[in-house]
Amino acid sequence: MANYTYLLRCADGTLYCGWTNDLEKRVAAHNAGLGAKYTKTRRPVELAYYETFATKQEAMRREVEIKRLTRREKLALIES
Repeated sequence: MANYTYLLRCADGTLYCGWTNDLEKRVAAHNAGLGAKYTKTRRPVELAYYETFATKQEAMRREVEIKRLTRREKLALIES
């Protein structure tokens, strides 16, 4: 089973980073208001970027790295 670190673009233009092992289901959950508290009031969200990892630990580690990036760096990652 693959694991993913992802960036969502929220309706208000902000970015949200998370990890999951079911990307499609997780994005649907965010849009249903069942995802993170942060995205609940910023719907709809769209998947802007993701990376695939073999383990949950790798995905979680990458999530922390991405969350430390500036907004400009996150946007550059999306554009790459």
